[in-house]
Amino acid sequence: MQKKNYSLQELASLTECKLLGNPQHIISNVADLDNATDQDASFFANIRYRQSMIKSKAGVIFIEEPLILEDGRNYLISKQPSRSFQQLVDLLHPLRKTPSGFIGIHPSATIHPTAQIGDSVTIGPQAVVDEGVKIGSRTFIGAGVYVGPDTIIGCDCTIYPHVVLREECVVGDRVVIQPGAVIGSCGFGFTTDREGNHIKLNQVGNVNIENDVEIGANTTIDRSRFKSTVIGRGTKIDNLVQIGHGVEVGPYNLIIAQTAIAGSSSTGKHVVLAGQVAVAGHLHLDDGVMVAGKSGVTKSLKTGKYGGTPAVPITEYNRNEVFLKRIETYVNQIKSLETRIQKLELK
Repeated sequence: MQKKNYSLQELASLTECKLLGNPQHIISNVADLDNATDQDASFFANIRYRQSMIKSKAGVIFIEEPLILEDGRNYLISKQPSRSFQQLVDLLHPLRKTPSGFIGIHPSATIHPTAQIGDSVTIGPQAVVDEGVKIGSRTFIGAGVYVGPDTIIGCDCTIYPHVVLREECVVGDRVVIQPGAVIGSCGFGFTTDREGNHIKLNQVGNVNIENDVEIGANTTIDRSRFKSTVIGRGTKIDNLVQIGHGVEVGPYNLIIAQTAIAGSSSTGKHVVLAGQVAVAGHLHLDDGVMVAGKSGVTKSLKTGKYGGTPAVPITEYNRNEVFLKRIETYVNQIKSLETRIQKLELK
């Protein structure tokens, strides 16, 4: 694919930014502040990188007002520099879903005669679309994807290679599912008989993914036993996340890598679970709950910030961490006091 070049005047118009500098300067690529050249664009959005910005050789820097700007440098002024910079990234590096840029239904794909395929749908090599499936217009199905019986996929979705969508799942519009994710696998449910044998419980529910959700690579979302496991609209889920059966994730959540939510728990709106958070089953997290990384949630939480295992309010967690770092000092003080008490008792 031939690379595009843009003048700063063009970029200012395309990104709706205010230009300070040479409108004829040409940009052909993007880079971070430390490695950018005169032909690269970069962005500055965090004061910690002030020195990197000053030393940067970037041809233009996306930046937010008000800041002290250096004479002779090119700037594109934006209220959201990172977002404006991303617009340029998308212009210079448009997303290619398949290396060949293939569009249409590949001859090696297997599509059941009863499947309903919308307009302008792409189905890649070796994909399998099973009985009764419905796929909305302009959706992309990557190589090696399996779509199970009676699953419904909305419009403008992107299902990357080797995703599994098992039977009767429902996917809304504009959903992105990254490679290797498994949607609708069986929930972890067993009964144990008197002899100690574990007998599997049949999971007859499904998974319902609402509009504008993104699901990371190798994430697994289990089907429920009876009803639906639900991922609310606008929620973004990172790689390697486990969502248990019957979980109801609310709208606009952020769930970071290696987090696990056990069965039948639920979250409200705008909940944030940092990396490696574990949420026990049958709990509810209210709107706006934020949980720090590596925390263990063992009871339902009201709106607020939490950390630790078991998770406690973040101020308490931080205080406990300070105490824990001084534990050796405290132990030595206690030993010293014990010695002094023993001496006093001997007198």
